[in-house]
Amino acid sequence: MNASPEGNSTSEARARLLSTATRIFYSEGIHSVGIDRITAEAKVTRATLYRHFTGKEDLVLAYLDQADQGIRRQIAAARASSRSAVDKVHAVAGSITQSIQAPGFRGCAFLNAAAEYADPAHPIHQFVLAHRQWFLNTVTEMLAESSDAHAGAAARHLVMLRDGAMAAGCLFDPTLVSETFLRGVEGILLASTGSATASETVPSITTTDQAP
Repeated sequence: MNASPEGNSTSEARARLLSTATRIFYSEGIHSVGIDRITAEAKVTRATLYRHFTGKEDLVLAYLDQADQGIRRQIAAARASSRSAVDKVHAVAGSITQSIQAPGFRGCAFLNAAAEYADPAHPIHQFVLAHRQWFLNTVTEMLAESSDAHAGAAARHLVMLRDGAMAAGCLFDPTLVSETFLRGVEGILLASTGSATASETVPSITTTDQAP
């Protein structure tokens, strides 16, 4: 059954609010942006915002949830693009470097949010931790498929390399940062499997999502 015009309008208003908040939160930070700025740029009233979100915190959680879902799709596409376990790691690493080199890259949305919400008990900080645990679990699973040896330690190493690359990617030359990150991943694979390069090129994954 088709949605009513009123339902479409409501859905469009929510999407516009979330799109506006995502753009501003990611490019400028969260605490520095007020509700009035978001409603003005989304061209909606405060009442409309509160029909869709209980407040700014709820809007921030929706922004992070959207980022989380985008990264999950990005990682799933990268893994699906390759056959061997080692190639899957290469593909995921390649998708991360594509995010780093994308126009408007401002680092990891989740690390940025954690820096603004440092209280471990805060719902936004908790959401960041849950996302990072999922990513660590995913990387551990991938490395376990390529080698039984020390997959947990290797995964933690890769996540730390990724964190460093995401932080450096908006401060230095993103191409050089990406190359350094990929060399680090090669080193992890060499140490854990004895074979770093499974193919001469990393599969290209096209994505507009920002990495965690």
